[in-house]
Amino acid sequence: MGSMIDFKRPDGSACKGYLAEAGRGKPGIVVIQEWWGLNDQIKRVADRFAAAGYNALAPDLYKGRVTQNPDEANHMMNGLDFVGASDQDIAGAVKHLADLSRKVGVTGFCLGGALTIAACARVSGIACGVPYYGVPPAQLADPAKIRIPIQGHFANKDDWCTPQVVDEFAAAMTKAGNKPEVYRYDAAHAFAKDDGAAYDAAAAKQAWDRTLTFLGKHL
Repeated sequence: MGSMIDFKRPDGSACKGYLAEAGRGKPGIVVIQEWWGLNDQIKRVADRFAAAGYNALAPDLYKGRVTQNPDEANHMMNGLDFVGASDQDIAGAVKHLADLSRKVGVTGFCLGGALTIAACARVSGIACGVPYYGVPPAQLADPAKIRIPIQGHFANKDDWCTPQVVDEFAAAMTKAGNKPEVYRYDAAHAFAKDDGAAYDAAAAKQAWDRTLTFLGKHL
């Protein structure tokens, strides 16, 4: 089990996050929340990574706010400073883990998947990224600027991060010379959220196993 900590952002201000440690010198992974906030489910993901041998830090992008209401979650996501979340909160989490870990990767789900890709394009010190069913708008993160390995997990039955959006993202990265490793699942959006209505145990396990193999190779 991890615990809440404070860590420094590049601008010197503090950000809170949930840290689950595997030990000094182990690889690190930043875990980015869904639009619900830093809830118990995301903390469980961090704990799973720690059990697998990773120092995992999930930054609290909503500053303590958590919801189970989709309308409120949408409101909080739309009100988020995405540049600040990427360039300050996530960058600070990467730096904090870099002091504890040998290499640092980033992963995230839904909103966090989009911010994973954004961070990989905008933040230094990241060795690889694993986005789940989220792609940011091009004005936030140009796929052509990503120079590190990416493994993406996406749902075929997704009306937010649609297969077309995924195709365009993968094509833009590939055109720039960095072909992402893209996996698609015959499942719905948020298929890996183990307490959600769209949870697909088989797809979630396959994605998790692929994620650990990928991180083991690059971290």
